[in-house]
Amino acid sequence: MSDPTKPKLDHAHIRDLLRGMLRIRRFEGKCAELYTQEKIRGFLHLYDGEEAVAVGVMAALEPRDRIVSTYREHGHALARGISMESALAEMYGKATGCSGGRGGSMHLFDLETNFYGGNAIVGGGLPLATGLALGDAMQGEDRVTVCFFGDGAVAEGEFHEAMNLAALWKLPVLFVCENNLYAMGTALKRAQAETDIAMRAASYGMVSEAVDGMDVTAMEAATRRAVSAMREAPHPQFIEARTYRFRAHSMFDPELYRDKAEVREWRKRDPIERFKGWLLENALIHEDEIAAIEAEVDAQIANAVAAAEQAPWEPVEDLERDVVAAERPAPPALAKPSGQMVQTTYREAVRAAIMDAMLRDERVFLMGEDVGAYGGTYAVSKGLLAEFGEDRIRDTPLSESGFTGAGIGAAMVGMKPIVEIMTVNFSLLALDQILNTAATIRHMSGGQFAAPIVIRMATGGGRQLAAQHSHSLEGWYAHIPGLRVLAPATLEDARGMLWTALHEPDPVLIFENVMLYNHAGDLAADAGAVEVDRAAIRRPGRDISLITYGGSLYKTLEAAEALAAEGIEAEVIDLRVLRPLDDATIMASVARTRRTVVVDEGWRSGSLSAEISARIMEQGFWHLDAPVGRVCAAEVPIPYPKHLEDAAIPQVADILAAARAALGGQP
Repeated sequence: MSDPTKPKLDHAHIRDLLRGMLRIRRFEGKCAELYTQEKIRGFLHLYDGEEAVAVGVMAALEPRDRIVSTYREHGHALARGISMESALAEMYGKATGCSGGRGGSMHLFDLETNFYGGNAIVGGGLPLATGLALGDAMQGEDRVTVCFFGDGAVAEGEFHEAMNLAALWKLPVLFVCENNLYAMGTALKRAQAETDIAMRAASYGMVSEAVDGMDVTAMEAATRRAVSAMREAPHPQFIEARTYRFRAHSMFDPELYRDKAEVREWRKRDPIERFKGWLLENALIHEDEIAAIEAEVDAQIANAVAAAEQAPWEPVEDLERDVVAAERPAPPALAKPSGQMVQTTYREAVRAAIMDAMLRDERVFLMGEDVGAYGGTYAVSKGLLAEFGEDRIRDTPLSESGFTGAGIGAAMVGMKPIVEIMTVNFSLLALDQILNTAATIRHMSGGQFAAPIVIRMATGGGRQLAAQHSHSLEGWYAHIPGLRVLAPATLEDARGMLWTALHEPDPVLIFENVMLYNHAGDLAADAGAVEVDRAAIRRPGRDISLITYGGSLYKTLEAAEALAAEGIEAEVIDLRVLRPLDDATIMASVARTRRTVVVDEGWRSGSLSAEISARIMEQGFWHLDAPVGRVCAAEVPIPYPKHLEDAAIPQVADILAAARAALGGQP
């Protein structure tokens, strides 16, 4: 039996290694030419000089293994088996490209080869790769995830967050750092206090090795050792491939930062020429075989160019395709309460929803800071650790981007993670993963991949927690295509939205207002799933529409009661779903009442209330008898003193004043 840790240097294999490197080198040479002809646009980052890394690593992997790449991924893609035709068509932006023309040069995706794409955010793929491995580990899958990134990513926080999580949870991730000595135009020695990258990885307790990245057999051998060890006992491994790019950072780069003599010296170590020379010197290949391989590669490139030139463009009519799933699966059976009621709180309703989901589906798990014994900052998950164990109630380090990205990766391979972020302000640390991966990956991959993750977070002020814990930023997230954004305000929604959200094919964000956790009331004992498509009319009325959501719902209902005492019947609409907005319910209400006030705890400028007002003007202007009123947070960071905090957040008196103004003082 052959040793899985050794390269198999038989005649067929050495030809494959040489062919693989030649395909990358000559393909990219043609791409550079096509770029100057403006056939390929945008940023073009060439892999010239680093071919031994991609080919050596891929030679040691199985088809079932997963690949996460970076923006210089053409070499990885070709070495993994993505066809030249589909790769080049993608770089042209044609519909036949491997990502349907949606990703371009920096975002090659291919489901068939388990190629999870290039990531144009430096370091952005590291948490994703960690999550893919987490999902596989939790499902008992025998797979390895390989994550490629450059030396520049080592300075990013996501590098350290991913290293720590992978080592902490013993995940089968092979991290491959392609150290080409320059992050764009900045030399490693000028940007890093410690230039031994392999040593940094070793500090996390993982096996780490520095390898000559200009030697394809050395790269294959190192990868085989790492992969074999991970298959025996899952744990992360790290390879620092010490390599060099012969071309500039990108085709835009004037390359003023390095000496031409340095490039000439590195070219003497050209991985292709070194390998060819070694093969010829040892009589392992003949010159005519090399010539035949080169001719074969040139023919493939010519065919790929011809195919890309002739390929169709995606119709403009398909512009919005693959932003979200074209079809949503049937929602879970909605609750049909028996009528038996129990006294509960919003906090207990959310906890019951999490517990119910975990009992129903073994793929559901909760992940976040202090969600275990502590129960999370607001004690929502208290007691669940004892019920489900550490694997499914997973405490994380303080690394929002890392564990959110890990949740996204786990969701992409079939798990159903619920990620809890302590407070909406902290979610900004994970915004890269939410915006640039979860919300975009379906579109960038041409519909091949999706991230059906559920992310919960506390939002809003009122608890004297000052500016960094108290803002209402849900309107920011409602701005992002590709997300579904929910704001449960009632006990029924707190209990029922989660199970429905876990069935959604796209990422769902759930915002829980901090002032609601202690809200108490009656809830059906057998309460269950609720729909997450429509707004709800919480109080019907004929004189004015008060539109709100989340923590402001009960203030708005209180204002409506006060107006009723004056003979004014206000209709109160609970938006519930902030993206996509339920225009139909909003416009129908406006048509009935002809006056509207929007209550929004976000800041007025660029707020969700501004979007709703604009839609009413576009769709319901002729129904209005008065301008749309708005009650929003004051345009200040939320202050600490109670009287100032109250003044900064919409209150009942503010809602009443805005409603009376919209009514023009009329009863």
